Amino acid sequence: MDFKYSFDDKRYHTLNYHLKNKFNEKIFKIALDAGFDCPNRDGTVAYGGCTFCSVAGSGDFAGDRVDPIPVQFEKIRSKMQSQKWRHGKYIAYFQSFTNTHAPLEVLREKFEAALEIEGVVGLSIGTRPDCLPDDVVEYLAELNERTYLWVELGLQTIHESTSKLINRAHDLKCYREGVDKLRRHNINVCSHIINGLPGEDYQMMMETTRAVADMNVQGIKIHLLHLLHGTPMVKQYQKGLLEFMTQADYVNLVCDQIEVLPEEMIIHRITGDGPIDQMIGPMWSTDKWNVLNSIDTELKVRNTHQGLKYKKEERVDV
Repeated sequence: MDFKYSFDDKRYHTLNYHLKNKFNEKIFKIALDAGFDCPNRDGTVAYGGCTFCSVAGSGDFAGDRVDPIPVQFEKIRSKMQSQKWRHGKYIAYFQSFTNTHAPLEVLREKFEAALEIEGVVGLSIGTRPDCLPDDVVEYLAELNERTYLWVELGLQTIHESTSKLINRAHDLKCYREGVDKLRRHNINVCSHIINGLPGEDYQMMMETTRAVADMNVQGIKIHLLHLLHGTPMVKQYQKGLLEFMTQADYVNLVCDQIEVLPEEMIIHRITGDGPIDQMIGPMWSTDKWNVLNSIDTELKVRNTHQGLKYKKEERVDV
């Protein structure tokens, strides 16, 4: 292939490749919990949260919210340096819950504290499209002028029937409006989608992927739905509304999704896992490296790559 996707012969545009080209060294993401809530839990838009979301607000591997941001950061950095890598720079990843769901002065305090940490070259902020008031967007635009910035927006699915079932509490129109607000300021947006949501078949998951491919977003995270103890989705599982994907079906689906994404879109992740002691299933997802290697192998067997089947289409409004 002429197009180079990574430093380790992957056939898709990896975040690692993008960051190393930009910063000329290894960049690590440090996942933080800034102590925010979610409008889907506190009654701002709904109660109970998304049915798949854990008590940690999908930040199961993030820092401890009782610690100040610099303390969380240092604890995780020290652990990473002892286990993996000793040299590199960092992106402070505000992962848990909704990280623009607070007054502007609170957001500023948290984000600036992270930027003051030695070695931090940028921020990644996970949030919802319905939590982007004008003053917050203006501050994000300011941040985008002086640091490397991603805003990660959870879409999960374009299908309204699924969104209602998982208590997403926003629709596709809201999502598009959130993306547009950010892109007016040239802020990089990463869309999150989840494969294996209750009631969704192959075609529905591919429709979500194709919709993201034609949005004005610069990155995507492809997650596998994993069911954790204590989440509202457990009740849906017990009622037979959820069937776990097999590893073979997931690998084939992700390869098909990679093929329809534009080459320039940065793929931040292609699977997801949860704390093994909280997992109900699918248990094969806990062997993340096996899943990643299986996807790489399937792409090579097919002799395919990201963008091979990308074709810009009319936006799908559902």
